[in-house]
Amino acid sequence: MNSILRAMIVLTVCKVGTVCGEENHSKFSEEITKEVGCPYLIVKPEDFDEQKKYPLIIFLHGRGESGDDLKLVNVHGPFDFVKQHKLPVMIVAPQTPIGVNWDIDMLSAFVDHVLEELPVDRGQVYLTGLSLGGFGTWELAARRPEVFAAIAPICGGGKPVQAELIQEIPLWAFHGAKDPVVPLKSTTDMINALYNLGSAPRLTVYPDAGHDSWTETYNNLMLYDWLLSQKKEK
Repeated sequence: MNSILRAMIVLTVCKVGTVCGEENHSKFSEEITKEVGCPYLIVKPEDFDEQKKYPLIIFLHGRGESGDDLKLVNVHGPFDFVKQHKLPVMIVAPQTPIGVNWDIDMLSAFVDHVLEELPVDRGQVYLTGLSLGGFGTWELAARRPEVFAAIAPICGGGKPVQAELIQEIPLWAFHGAKDPVVPLKSTTDMINALYNLGSAPRLTVYPDAGHDSWTETYNNLMLYDWLLSQKKEK
């Protein structure tokens, strides 16, 4: 199923001005309304029942799948494995335009939208993404840590200064040791920052893998077993 999210986000902008030669300072704030939108793909279990609540995997694609054709979003990721193994989960996957990084304001609104529109078990919402989507996974988790029962970023780096925001989220990261696009250090810096906070993140490094560390990851039942074993208090 293909859908489109349109949402209005209100941003508060504060500006500070100084009168030259004087110590007087002034400040004003204004609200700016930004319209955000994205197409997204929904995958539901074969025996989907509107009366039931389902675990939800939110998947963020890489840069190569950006655009306005949702068929691209289905190229990589958890879709085929989940369908073949008939896992009782829903997957939603938004798409970002070509040449644009993930808009975290948009993703935050997207999360609220799907939680409102779909029969989701709020205690089992999971976030994963590859490459550009791996970066988005770290960033969105830091923005909305209260939502996710677990996250699985793949070959995408985060900001160590944000580690404190996600230290309570169960996390399993993946990266190729020979990645020429996103250095392994982008992930290990985050893992080390979390360890230093007393967190216990999991990390899998594929010693012979380059940038494609997602194919092996998304074709491993252990990932899904681990995700579904993580549950958050509603």
